[in-house]
Amino acid sequence: MKINWGTGIVIGFVLFISFIMFMVVTMLTDKDYKHDLVTEEYYKAELVYQDEIDAEQNAQSLSENISIRNSKEGITVAFPKNLDHSNIKGNVSFYRPSNKKLDFDFPIDLSNNKLLIPDNRLLEGRWDIKVDWTYEGAHYLFKDKTTY
Repeated sequence: MKINWGTGIVIGFVLFISFIMFMVVTMLTDKDYKHDLVTEEYYKAELVYQDEIDAEQNAQSLSENISIRNSKEGITVAFPKNLDHSNIKGNVSFYRPSNKKLDFDFPIDLSNNKLLIPDNRLLEGRWDIKVDWTYEGAHYLFKDKTTY
């Protein structure tokens, strides 16, 4: 049987469409290609974004900002020494870009100006850290990325 050019074009289109459909089905059903949204409630988070910008500016205006250090015991979050640590309240959020099941929050409860996140809560790899805290009625926000 001889295939003319019209039949060849139709066969080419059918093969191309089949390949595209195979790729779409593979990407939608395979767990290796599963990617989550950065935040579940994206639009609600956008409404409070200006508050975050203001809080970050407040943190940058401090004479000394928060510092984050890795150690064998875990990750140490050091608050400014010139602030009264008993008046600092807030939350430290750890976000793992590769797996949202590893994300966790840690409340700020200081006995000195340092907060230790224990090693048993952390896996090796990249972490995005967000320290959301208040001091004497002012709201502060510090963001950093670290590899543990």
